[in-house]
Order: sequence, then C-alpha cells, then structure tokens
Amino acid sequence: MADLITIDDPDDPRLSDYTGLTDVELRRRREPAEGLFIAEGEKVIRRAKHAGYEMRSMLLSAKWVDVMRDVIDEVPAPVYAVSPDLAERVTGYHVHRGALASMQRKPLPTAADLLASTRRVVVMEAVNDHTNIGAIFRSAAALGMDAVLLSPDSADPLYRRSVKVSMGAVFSVPYARLESWPKDLEQVREAGFKLLALTPDEKATVIDEAAPHRLDRVALMLGAEGEGLSRQALVAADEWVRIPMAHGVDSLNVGAAAAVAFYAVATGRPRS
Repeated sequence: MADLITIDDPDDPRLSDYTGLTDVELRRRREPAEGLFIAEGEKVIRRAKHAGYEMRSMLLSAKWVDVMRDVIDEVPAPVYAVSPDLAERVTGYHVHRGALASMQRKPLPTAADLLASTRRVVVMEAVNDHTNIGAIFRSAAALGMDAVLLSPDSADPLYRRSVKVSMGAVFSVPYARLESWPKDLEQVREAGFKLLALTPDEKATVIDEAAPHRLDRVALMLGAEGEGLSRQALVAADEWVRIPMAHGVDSLNVGAAAAVAFYAVATGRPRS
C-alpha cells in the first residue's frame, strides 16, 4: 500500500518529477534522461499501470484521492496530496484532471525485434508535434497497426501531451527508433516489408488502388505536418500512395491522413 503524504510546499524536492511540466524543452531533455514520463488523468494512469509501467509516485488533489483509492492501495509508490493551487504552482498549469503520475520508462525494443513479429508498421519521419504523435498512436491502436518506427528526430511518444491525446494508446502499440535515417529503411525492406510513402503528390497511386491490405507486410511512411516526407524518404520508398481529395482540398492534417491510411492498410484484416 502506498503512503499518502500531504505536501504544502511547492519547493518540496519530493515533487521534483512534476516541476515545470509546461517547459517543453526542459521536459524533452529531462524525462528520457531520467527514465520517467508523466501520465495525466485517471484513465491514462490506469492504462499505464495496466501496461506494466512502474509507478514512481502520484500527485493528487484532494477530490481524486477517493477516485484513485484502489490504485493507491495497490502500488508501493508514494502519493502526494496537494491543493489545486499548489499543483498549479509546481506544474505550471491548472491540472484540471486533478491526477498526475510519474511513471518509469521501459527499455525500448529494437527495430529488428518489432519487424520480426509484425505485419503492419507505421514509419514516422520528423513528426515533432506531440498532438499529432498522440493522434497517430491512437489511430494505429484502433485500426489494427502492429507497431511504430520513429526516425531519430521524431518526437517522444511518452511526452505528456502525446500520452494524453492518445488516451494511453501509446502504451498498447510497441515502438522503436531507427538509428540512421533514411538508411535504416533498408532494414525494413529486408525484413520483407513494402515501403509505402503517403504523399499528396498527384503522381502517387490512390491508396485503395495500391491495395495495401492484400500485401503480406506493409510499412506506411508518414511525414511531418506541412512538409511531409523528405525527398530522401520518398526516394527510399517502394511506392508512393495518396488519399484522393475533393472540393479543392489538397491535403489532410497528418493525424487525420494517418487514420484514413491505416484503415486502407488494415481493411479486411482479422481483428484480435
């Protein structure tokens, strides 16, 4: 059973995992280096726990203590009870969900490990918007994609905003980082995957005509919002595919485009 500890000093060192949560650059550097991430909200905390992540501590406002009582009783990590005002002073924003947990990261699998056991893979290049990362993971989980591979410069899926937007789906879709870009795309191809680059370019094949759901192994490549896939990534692909547009719209937000493309890739696939 966890200890319930009331804290009224925002500078208490026991709250250090939660300081400056709105300082994106600080948290980007600090969290991976210290092996932690922040889960926000009751559902996300429960999903992180269910996925086997070890809890370092929880930060709760008073009204959430009873709601999270079963978790408090099950985990050995300390639970810090604070006022909403103090939580805001520590984190830098109004924690309207009232519940935060600092979780311990797990070692990431290698790309080779994921490629050996999957058939439908998402490959992201330089996707740095945390909202988009979260949305893509949520769609990947919902629509039957097996894993995600990230270019070295893609954002951290376990950053608080990504986790929150994904509603914890980042915990259910395994991911790994490619070490060399775009060179490591050859590793994906050698594992038997066909590399499909999603692009609005008119020269690309309409994704339904490419029939990705009939392919044995597919790696769907997505680029950053606005810029899309780099020229190097497009050259490395086996085929370009596009989503047909109407009413003069030239492209979709990468999160929306990903969901449409995932459905096309997974159509007809048995669901677990």
